[in-house]
Amino acid sequence: MNVILIAVISLGVIALVLAAILYVASKKFAVYEDPRIAQVAAVLPQANCGGCGFPGCSGFADACVKAGSLEGKLCPVGGQPVMAKVADILGLTAAASEPKVAVVRCNGTCQNRPRINQYDGAKSCAIASSLYGGETGCSYGCLGCGDCVSACQFGAIHMNPETGLPEVDEAKCTACGACAKACPRNIIEIRPQGKKSRRVYVQCVNKDKGAVARKACAVACIGCGKCVKVCPFEAITLENNLAYIDPNKCKSCRKCEEACPQNTIIALNFPPRKPKADDTAPQVKVAVPKAEVETPKAEV
Repeated sequence: MNVILIAVISLGVIALVLAAILYVASKKFAVYEDPRIAQVAAVLPQANCGGCGFPGCSGFADACVKAGSLEGKLCPVGGQPVMAKVADILGLTAAASEPKVAVVRCNGTCQNRPRINQYDGAKSCAIASSLYGGETGCSYGCLGCGDCVSACQFGAIHMNPETGLPEVDEAKCTACGACAKACPRNIIEIRPQGKKSRRVYVQCVNKDKGAVARKACAVACIGCGKCVKVCPFEAITLENNLAYIDPNKCKSCRKCEEACPQNTIIALNFPPRKPKADDTAPQVKVAVPKAEVETPKAEV
């Protein structure tokens, strides 16, 4: 009986000592967390897409609270309404942000970019890209396996069976950037949505020289530089045989679209152009009869 009692008392003392040690350690090494972090996290959509540039919604909430400013911070899923709620919690001002959307910068449809071989492996763009250049002559364009579709949590992108290219549903797209990260060819770019969803961009990422690019795809950028010359706002640059339009400088004048000989530059959601008036109408020459001049006859 005494042995059992001693064992119980010993265990009790050990438990009390360990509890005291744990209590002291918890107080000494306690990490303070601002209660506003939980409040901000509660108003976020909890999509954990990483589109904000932070590891999940909790990471974004922590960054917003610790930064002391919301400049340069945006939840792409929640948009401006969610950022307004975050600003109210933190007592800050939410900077106005322009809505963005994912843009597919490849127009290599089955018609524009004929196949030269057939891929018979795992249906994954990442795997196919690591193995070879693709089913067409363009080693920069879409592989068509749909990694971007699998990466999208919002059902905003799907593969068009007729063109073999991904298409983005602007109404569902949150510009989280998951599709852009999943694409091994980097053909998907997050760009400003533009007023009335109108935007101008180069729908090609091929960096081959003109003749090679044109042979691989009928609408490839050949790096001729005509778009650069006609742009009055210096919004277009030409590097590595590929033109690029800066969305922050572009004023949507569409002069580059007219100048492009390959129809590589796309002007999306614009109204049709008005037909130009034919100022040089052909002039019809009317023959004017010459007046007959009577010559006086000499008298005999």
